[in-house]
Amino acid sequence: MPNVVEPKLIAGNANLPLASAITRRMSIHRGVHLDLVDARVERFNDGEIFVEVFENVRGEDMFIIQSTSNPANDNLMELLIMADALRRSSAQRVTAVIPYFGYARQDRRTKPRTPITAKLVSNMLVEAGIARVLTMDLHAAQIQGFFDIPVDNLYASPIFALDIKEKFRDRMDEIMVVSPDVGGVARARELAKRINAPLSIVDKRRETPGEVAEMTVIGDVKDKVAIMIDDMCDTAGTLCKAAELLIEYGAKEVHAYVTHGVLSGPAIERIGASVLKNLVITDTIAAPQMVTDCAQIRVLPTAPLFAQAILNIWNGTSVSSLFETRTMEPIYEGVFRS
Repeated sequence: MPNVVEPKLIAGNANLPLASAITRRMSIHRGVHLDLVDARVERFNDGEIFVEVFENVRGEDMFIIQSTSNPANDNLMELLIMADALRRSSAQRVTAVIPYFGYARQDRRTKPRTPITAKLVSNMLVEAGIARVLTMDLHAAQIQGFFDIPVDNLYASPIFALDIKEKFRDRMDEIMVVSPDVGGVARARELAKRINAPLSIVDKRRETPGEVAEMTVIGDVKDKVAIMIDDMCDTAGTLCKAAELLIEYGAKEVHAYVTHGVLSGPAIERIGASVLKNLVITDTIAAPQMVTDCAQIRVLPTAPLFAQAILNIWNGTSVSSLFETRTMEPIYEGVFRS
């Protein structure tokens, strides 16, 4: 076995652009050229997934980059099968880099006779041979406790804070950070603290799942530039209704910063017809053409953050240091120059 085990990256089909961007960024950090491990992830005619790794991985520190986004089941199975292939090939350690952790919304029993699927998925990942998980903005922080292995949960708020300071540098006194629901208050408060801005909350009441019956704004948003912050945007219904309500309450403009742009169903049409000035998402989920074509949507890169986190895990240094602005600024120096 070599004395120094280099980090090796392999990727499924969920988000190859992000995986390639991470390897490029790591090449810059390391000063050596890194490529994704040569492998094929294919399907038989009946949909069965087959994985073959063409490089020797014995004794290597392996990182699988794979979001479990749409199609969630296919991408999850790809991740599990790749982990099994690496484990059976005697990889020293297998780390799953899951920028978007699917099934995270099913983290508790909201009704009788319903599953806790996030726990089931965590069990499957551990049984497949994964020794560590690296993810971003879990829908619920307690999911980290579903695993009996180390879980590093990165946050997009440091990236959002840098972008807000760049885009609104002449209007920072007008900024109001808004949580679109009570459950996201902690996330919104953390961003507000980073940019030294006040906080407001949109309180919503649901009659049935997926349908908002009533919404109220807690806090004075009059003549403010409202910035909503959330971990994911699925159909964009709540986000667009909250934006309209903020305008009714006197906000000048409404912008939204969302980590995971799921954007399913009528989401793009709703955003295009809404009062939202901008929706900023990250590239944890590969953006289809209809998302990149939408003038109101802007995508921020996460590759610099993930590349540094992978290197920190590989060399045994702190991952939590990446939560600090002073650490993030040099990492994103080429993106936010001011």
